[in-house]
Amino acid sequence: MEQSRASLRAQWRLGVLALAVLFGVAMGVALGLTGGGGSIITVPLLIYGLSMPLRQAVAVSLAAVGTTALVGAIDRLRRGEVEVPTGLFFAVAGMAGAPIGSLIGRRVPEGLLLTLFAALMLWVAFTMWRKASKRSDEAAVVHPSGQVAPAVDGVACRRDPSGRLTMTSRCAAYMALAGITTGVLSGLFGVGGGLIVVPALVLFSGMTIHRAVATSLLVIALISGSGVAAKLLAGESLAAGVTLLFVLGGVFGLGIGTMVARRLSTVALQKAFAIVIVAVAVFVIAKSVL
Repeated sequence: MEQSRASLRAQWRLGVLALAVLFGVAMGVALGLTGGGGSIITVPLLIYGLSMPLRQAVAVSLAAVGTTALVGAIDRLRRGEVEVPTGLFFAVAGMAGAPIGSLIGRRVPEGLLLTLFAALMLWVAFTMWRKASKRSDEAAVVHPSGQVAPAVDGVACRRDPSGRLTMTSRCAAYMALAGITTGVLSGLFGVGGGLIVVPALVLFSGMTIHRAVATSLLVIALISGSGVAAKLLAGESLAAGVTLLFVLGGVFGLGIGTMVARRLSTVALQKAFAIVIVAVAVFVIAKSVL
């Protein structure tokens, strides 16, 4: 009888390990496609797929998504797809906000956090879908050569004819506010930041979504690192084994997502991003209510 129980426990552990790798692949694919979907998927998968407490899931999500994003950012940097100055500006503001979000998260009930997380996802999905509908003329910004067309002006920032960002005081204020908000949300929900970074770069700076996805990987890696450090300093636990498996699966999935993203138009990518976010938000709300 005892041997049978030991065998069942061993099989259960193997199943958990396999799921961690599989979920990591899903996270990596989403991260490569959208620059932000990885974190949206990771937290619900950890909570509902691996039965992990919310606060531990947030810490694991930050570590796994951040590490995977760093791998992707290094590859995109080599390809010249990352807008480094804009990304660093955004990341510094976000790193200041991450510890604030972590502090707030320890004082908010888990049920309320999940509800707020779902509401945030629905808002981002609505914003991205509306933006994609308005910019349907940019559906072919990726040319056969792989070059990305110059971005248009954003809500707060302007670009010169070559597509380079003109950093005015108004632009800097908007970007800093978006960066701090990203950091706070990252510390709260373990979302890495791409959930906000990609829409913010597209909406405020006028960056095309393909370039925003590449730039967001750098931002996510830096902000996630700040969030993980804040949680470890606060004494929160990090499941190192699950995190490592997520990263291994994530790196593999990232390559797949990146290849697919290069073959999709701006509008298709933004709308696909919005649909995925809505689906996960509805699932989170349903599980919370039930």
